[in-house]
Amino acid sequence: MNRIILIITVISAAIMELIDTSIVNVALNYMSGNLGVTLEDISWVVTAYGIANVIIIPMTSFLTNNLGRRNYYIGSIILFTFCSFMCGNSTNIWELVTFRFLQGIGGGALLSVSAMVVYECFPKEQQNIASALFGIGVFIGPTIGPTLGGYITDNFSWRWIFYINIPIGLLATILCFRLLPESPTRQIIKKIDWLGIILLIIGVGSLQTVLERGEIDDWFAARYIIFLSVAAVLSLALFIYWELITPYPVVKLSVLRHPSLSISAVLTFITGIGMFTSIYLTPVLAQRFLGFNPAQAGLLLLPGSIIAVFALIITGRLLQKGVPPAFIVLLGFCCFIYFNWSMSRVNLQVSFATISINLIFRAIGMALLTVPLATLAVSSLKAEDMPQGTAINNMMRQLGGSFGISLINTYIARRIALHRTDLISNLTPDNLQAMNRLHTYTTVFQSKGFGLPEARQKAVALMEKIVVQQSSFLSYIDAYMIIGLAFTFVLPLLLFFMRKNKNKKMVIVSADH
Repeated sequence: MNRIILIITVISAAIMELIDTSIVNVALNYMSGNLGVTLEDISWVVTAYGIANVIIIPMTSFLTNNLGRRNYYIGSIILFTFCSFMCGNSTNIWELVTFRFLQGIGGGALLSVSAMVVYECFPKEQQNIASALFGIGVFIGPTIGPTLGGYITDNFSWRWIFYINIPIGLLATILCFRLLPESPTRQIIKKIDWLGIILLIIGVGSLQTVLERGEIDDWFAARYIIFLSVAAVLSLALFIYWELITPYPVVKLSVLRHPSLSISAVLTFITGIGMFTSIYLTPVLAQRFLGFNPAQAGLLLLPGSIIAVFALIITGRLLQKGVPPAFIVLLGFCCFIYFNWSMSRVNLQVSFATISINLIFRAIGMALLTVPLATLAVSSLKAEDMPQGTAINNMMRQLGGSFGISLINTYIARRIALHRTDLISNLTPDNLQAMNRLHTYTTVFQSKGFGLPEARQKAVALMEKIVVQQSSFLSYIDAYMIIGLAFTFVLPLLLFFMRKNKNKKMVIVSADH
């Protein structure tokens, strides 16, 4: 019974952390108005959390070994809960950003350590069940974040987005204090790799800031973006070199010599792109172009989330029965490709049901990817390397999300200009349909009491507004197609696992003979 309570507790903590990666997205407008700042400033609330998360996740194994898993995990829950309270109580933007960053530091442990605790609660032959259970949390967290955030924002206050973590955090702290054992594979490292830590913080922090803020500040037109880009490249290059030669690395990059982990990390990176960009694009598309409120935009994801829970359970059973993980990953990628292809073909008259059905394919794809990728990532690692392998894999998912959202924002901005040029080029006196519409709008404004010159001016302004809206909409659906192509391009990597599985079967057959 204690084992079941512990599993539920750590998965709940992981869900809480993952919810906070997306729950604020639908509330940014309300937060900016309440605090009296611009949307550009309030976006630092998202940026700060992402920077802290990506810095701390790869250091999880090092911190777990040196501080003790029990101390580090419980301390992280306490930090996360306290900072949630302080975020809710913030009276200005930079106070909120500071506590949001510290909240991200606390949240970093809740993902990787939670995964290892769940794995340890099951024997080796039942690791697929552990992956399925933890996969539910990994999938549900970011997915229900917008739904929960929209409901809280519409019915209460944005501050309750943070307050909701407090009872969960307090309960998790009490239960972990009573039930969480120390790691059986703990290896205390006496010499601390301070240089590695500093290079990691500078490199990842700079990179994450560039990715999050680049599009907002027109990339290399801003001097600080140039400076941070150079800092990121130099620091990460030195970090990789140093971690490979130092005897006590803060991040054991040598585990990437295992092809199963390195290839899984690439696939997880692409999965992170799809996972986070779809959650980012779809609510924005629904609210900006289709007229949905935050709660409705969040509800779009709910049917898929419910179905995904059952899909995750089925995935675990398929793995238990010996179905190759690579085959399940292939099905997951195909579902994601279909989702993005379908979303790239919608129009402004698309219904709630159509988008929701498309998102079901996205949810099934995520369910089919989460468990097998986690299984493949650690399949060839020793027990003492599993925490580091899990941390690196989780970091790749978060980095994929950051890269994806940043690149998609840039792509959309470029496509808006291109689509606007194409649409305006068709608004000529020779285009009878365009001229008829302009005449209709002019007549409507005249019927409201405006003179002909003013009515025509307002009609042209309305046409311009429609062109901008259509250009933006076309750019968003183009973004879905690009994401689908990214999934398609990495499919050949699955041949490694399929060939490996085939060779394994040949060895077994030879042994039988």
